[in-house]
Amino acid sequence: MPQTHYPAELLARARRIRLACFDVDGTLTDGHLHFDQDGREYKAFHAQDGMGLALLRKNGIEVALITARRSRVTENRGAELGLVEVHTAAHDKLAITNDIAARLGIGMDEVAFMGDDLVDLRVFPHVGLAVAPANVHPWTAPHAHWITPQRGGHGAARDVCDLLLVAQGKQAEVLVSFGMGMTQ
Repeated sequence: MPQTHYPAELLARARRIRLACFDVDGTLTDGHLHFDQDGREYKAFHAQDGMGLALLRKNGIEVALITARRSRVTENRGAELGLVEVHTAAHDKLAITNDIAARLGIGMDEVAFMGDDLVDLRVFPHVGLAVAPANVHPWTAPHAHWITPQRGGHGAARDVCDLLLVAQGKQAEVLVSFGMGMTQ
């Protein structure tokens, strides 16, 4: 069930966000790594997450994918979504996040970062909004500002997107763009 009420402190953090960065495995996917007998990688992405990322971009929030794993599948998904900032084999996620924000003229307090495991912890204290999916590793969870209701690969990224759109007063505008709230 979608969350309709957010704590005031969370909304205040989300209101400032201009760049949303997402780890991939465990956040945009369920964390399972699938390989066929020839070593080709397969991932499953949730369509609602993709819609959420597109809505962020349409509403002025830049989106970046930053993953420690080298992955053609991730690169392809980023290209399909029209993302310019897709970083695979990113072993220093903080440096990449800082670089993207600096190039865009965005302060780190205006950055959201979603991650699920220890490799993401280094970024969390430096961003305005650190988010983890419901399936976050227990050592990572205490360092997030918010844990989404959904698990990674099951709509967790959409939870973040919806939070940002609600906090920034864009929900009604998004609904109107899809024909809701318009008079017939």
